[in-house]
Amino acid sequence: MELDERRHRLGLGLLSLLLVCSSCAARFVVEKNSLTVTSPESIKGTHDSAIGNFGIPQYGGSMAGTVVYPKENRKGCKEFSESGISFQSKPGALPTFVLVDRGDCFFAMKVWNVQKAGASAVLVADDIEEALITMDSPEEDRASAEYIQNITIPSALIEKSFAEKLKQAISGGDMVNVNLDWREAVPHPDDRVEYELWTSSNDECGVKCDMLMEFLKDFKGAAQILEKGGYTQFTPHYITWYCPQAFILSKQCKSQCINHGRYCAPDPEQDFSSGYEGKNVVIENLRQLCVFKVANESSKPWVWWDYVTDFQIRCPMKDKKYNKECADTVIKSLGLDMRKIDKCMGDPDANVENAVLKEEQDAQVGKGTRGDVTILPTLVVNNRQYRGKLAKGAVLKAICSGFEETTEPSVCLSGDVETNECLDNNGGCWQDKTANITACKDTFRGRVCECPLVDGVQFKGDGYSHCEVSGLGRCKINNGGCWHESRNGHAFSACSDTDDGKCKCPPGFKGDGVKTCEDVDECKEKKACQCPECSCKNTWGSYDCSCSGDLLYIRDHDTCISKSASEVKSAWTAFWVILIGLGMAAGGAYLIYKYRIRSYMDSEIRAIMAQYMPLDSQTEVPNHVHSEERA
Repeated sequence: MELDERRHRLGLGLLSLLLVCSSCAARFVVEKNSLTVTSPESIKGTHDSAIGNFGIPQYGGSMAGTVVYPKENRKGCKEFSESGISFQSKPGALPTFVLVDRGDCFFAMKVWNVQKAGASAVLVADDIEEALITMDSPEEDRASAEYIQNITIPSALIEKSFAEKLKQAISGGDMVNVNLDWREAVPHPDDRVEYELWTSSNDECGVKCDMLMEFLKDFKGAAQILEKGGYTQFTPHYITWYCPQAFILSKQCKSQCINHGRYCAPDPEQDFSSGYEGKNVVIENLRQLCVFKVANESSKPWVWWDYVTDFQIRCPMKDKKYNKECADTVIKSLGLDMRKIDKCMGDPDANVENAVLKEEQDAQVGKGTRGDVTILPTLVVNNRQYRGKLAKGAVLKAICSGFEETTEPSVCLSGDVETNECLDNNGGCWQDKTANITACKDTFRGRVCECPLVDGVQFKGDGYSHCEVSGLGRCKINNGGCWHESRNGHAFSACSDTDDGKCKCPPGFKGDGVKTCEDVDECKEKKACQCPECSCKNTWGSYDCSCSGDLLYIRDHDTCISKSASEVKSAWTAFWVILIGLGMAAGGAYLIYKYRIRSYMDSEIRAIMAQYMPLDSQTEVPNHVHSEERA
């Protein structure tokens, strides 16, 4: 039986024929990316391709590769190892993109077999002329889930006519090089991303529910960082169905719906006679919507992530805790207003519309570039449906690609979204293997070559072939790229923070300062120790000069003098210093003495004049000379 997945998937997979989607005319939008042929010249051009709904598309980036069309197993439904075929690219070569034909097995199986053979991407050639469709994963089962969750390479469906051109070029011996581009797959108009997740509180629906619950736990941290920083606006949504009017009173509708058949969900265990019912899921979905609404009103919309992850852990269906009592415990622990949440939920038994769920049904209908939401889970980023594996790194990359370039928050440059292109030949960027410094930097948009900042020291250059340190502190990083050497306990360097980034050999050396600095032989080149009595001996980085006999070498004057003459000169110098000092002390003492005597004489003269020529208003001035006679 041929399984080619040609039909569009228009529903979640109804577990009861009585449940009907609220949007009568479904509109499914195929998300596309650009595929450009760069060689050969005869088929150059750009074409659309449909992004596969599994694997990890490189949102925000692009990938170049060489297309290969296998001679055997052209539909990719068998493992290529059985034929000894490998698509692993050789070092230095472009990645390998394998072209396979549609038909005979699931799309995901083809991609998985090609991935195991070492390819980097898969192009699936349509076998009929039709509009492109989305390659979706098969219906839930454990066998397919094991390989689907391990698919990490991107895939795309291409039109039959375009595929024939590729095949003809390959069969003619041409090297076919193409470029897959996801940079415009998600619009990026500004510095904030709006995204929404269509989900469900049901944790017993099989593989997809397990995957969804795991994603919620893994992505919670990144989502809250983005939301708290104001970088994103997140909105959770929940799909509901309605029961046809003719069956509202049936047992099936009563067990799966609330508000008299207006809002329904499939039975979790697909067994109407036991376990939880569909209406239990609808009520919890409604509660989670109201948790978000109340948290958003208090300017803390990220609390929704805390509630859904805590509820999943504390109130699972398998432990029979999927109920209001357990939910209220979680709500209370998060400090949310329970009365507001209960008021928001309303009465599920009333024969009236529920404003919150009615709004959800209206939102399911596609608007603008977004198609109808009919599959769970569904992620929409900037009004474009996400295609690919629901994993933290892949989703974060898609969200980050929605920011206008250069406005991405720091979380978008974390290891979770690195492309790891720097691992292959250092990404073609500059590097200093000695100092273990590289200009290659992985980002979610691909690698960039930018001269790095290391320990506060900035490297400058083009990042591809040249980066050099500059500014203060540059000599700390690999000696500023300059020559340096140590010998006999002495270290010499051609690096200086004050030489405008240039390497200059230190005194006593000559060379370019980068690779070499050779010792200058001052003695041989007669640059020192040239006095007749001098004897010169060259040392590494310097020289030693000595004088014959009892002569003493004076380096500053490059001359030799007698040691005795030097001693006599020193003695006379000391004598004159002492003599001058004594003279200065005597002069100072004389000045002080003269000042004191003059002051005393002035006082005596005033006293005598006051005795013989007294004034009416002048009091008697003491006479120091005749004080005893007056007494």
